[in-house]
Amino acid sequence: MASATASISSHAIALRDLKAARIGAVRQQVAAAPAAPAVRSQRARAVRPLCAAEPARKPLSASAAAAPVAPVLVEEEASAVPAAVDYEALAQELQGASPLEIMDRALSMFGSEIAIAFSGAEDVALIEYAKLTGRPFRVFSLDTGRLNPETYQLFDKVEKHYGIHIEYMFPEAAEVQELVRNKGLFSFYEDGHQECCRVRKVRPLRRALKGLKAWITGQRKDQSPGTRASIPVVQVDPSFEGLDGGAGSLIKWNPVANVEGKDIWTFLRTMDVPVNTLHAQGYVSIGCEPCTRPVLPGQHEREGRWWWEDATAKECGLHKGNIEKEGQAPKVGVNGNGSAEASAPDIFQSQAVVSLTRPGIENLLKLENRTEPWLTVLYAPWCPYCQAMEASYLELAEKLSGSGVKVAKFRADGEQKPFAQAELQLQSFPTILLFPSRTARPIKYPSEKRDVESLLAFVNSLR
Repeated sequence: MASATASISSHAIALRDLKAARIGAVRQQVAAAPAAPAVRSQRARAVRPLCAAEPARKPLSASAAAAPVAPVLVEEEASAVPAAVDYEALAQELQGASPLEIMDRALSMFGSEIAIAFSGAEDVALIEYAKLTGRPFRVFSLDTGRLNPETYQLFDKVEKHYGIHIEYMFPEAAEVQELVRNKGLFSFYEDGHQECCRVRKVRPLRRALKGLKAWITGQRKDQSPGTRASIPVVQVDPSFEGLDGGAGSLIKWNPVANVEGKDIWTFLRTMDVPVNTLHAQGYVSIGCEPCTRPVLPGQHEREGRWWWEDATAKECGLHKGNIEKEGQAPKVGVNGNGSAEASAPDIFQSQAVVSLTRPGIENLLKLENRTEPWLTVLYAPWCPYCQAMEASYLELAEKLSGSGVKVAKFRADGEQKPFAQAELQLQSFPTILLFPSRTARPIKYPSEKRDVESLLAFVNSLR
C-alpha cells in the first residue's frame, strides 16, 4: 500500500511539473509577443528621412509603385551596401555606361538611402531614368523662397506626371530674416552671391544630405567648363557629410556627367516629360529669379547665372567641391586639371586683329591723344565664353579693316589678371574695351550681346 501511494505521489508531481513547464512556456510567448513590433519599429527607423524634423515620405515612381516589391527589400538592399567600395574604380568601370545603367546601379546599391536632387531640365531627365529602372526612388528639392513662378509650376507638374511627392527643404527663417534685415533683399549684387546662397541653398542641402548615404545630381561636364569639366559619374562627396557622418560618408552620383546638353533635350522631347516653360523664353540654366536671366545667341548657358560675376566661377555652393578653394575658381580651362590654361590654343587669330602685349596695352592707357580708336577684347583662350564670340569678333575685325578703327586682343588671364582687374575694368571673360581717339579712359562695352551688329553699333556710337 505504501508503495502504491508513493507511485501515485510521484506521478502527481510529474504532472504538476509538466503543467508548470507549459504555463512557463506560454508566459514566455506572451512576454515575447510585443517584441515583433519593436523590431519592425527599429527597422523602420534605420531608414531616416531627409530631415529628422520633417515627416518621412518615401515617394515612388508610378511604375515602381505598381511593381510587386516589398519596401523591406529596399531596406535590405541599403543595408547590403559594401563596407568599402573603391569609387574611383567604379567610376572608371561606369565611364562608358549609359545614364540609365548608372542610375540603376546607384538605386540598387543604396535603395531608399539615396535621393535625386531636383531643380531643372537635367533633373527631370534623372527622374525619367529612375522611373525606367523600375526601382523605387526618392526626390528632394531646395525651395529658396525666390524661385520663378514657372519653377513652382514645374514642381507641381512633375509630381503629378510621375505620381511622386517631392521632399522640399527650406532655409531657416531666422537666418533669412537676419540677412535681409541687415543687408537688404539684393545684397548679392554688391558683395557676391555666396552669402545668400549659403543661407538659402547650402545649409538646407546640408540638412537634407545628413539623412542620406548618397545623392544623385544632374551635373554635366559641358555646363560649366571652368568648374565642372572633370566631374566623374560617381565619387565620394568632397564637401558634404551623409547619414553616418564624417568625411567619406556621402556618395555623389552624376549619371549625365558625360552627356551633352543637346542630347539631354533630345531625350526630354522623346520621352515627352514636363519642362520649365522658361526654357522657351531663352533661359537655359535656371536658378533663383533675381540671379537668372536668358542667354543670348553665342553665349554659354551658364552666363545666364550671376552674370555680374566672374564667368569662371559659376557655382552657388551646392557643388563647391568642384572649386579648389572656397569662393575661387580653379585655374583650369576645359579639362579641369590645371593644364588647360597653358595648353589651350590661342584664339582671335587674324591679320585684322592686333595682338597686344602688356607694354602695348599700357601705352594705350597712357595716351591721351590717340589718332585712332582701338577696340580691344580682354580674353582667356580656355574660356568657353571667349570661344563662343570668336567668330563674331573676327567678322567685326574684317568689317572695320581700313575704317580707321584698330581691332586688338589682350590675353588677360594668369599673371596678367590682377593688372587687368585693377587697370582695365576686367570682371569676367571676355571684357571688351574701346579706347576712343582723344580720350584718355577706355570705355567698357556694357552689353551681353556679342553679335557683329551690336558690337559695330557700340563702336560707331563712340567714334
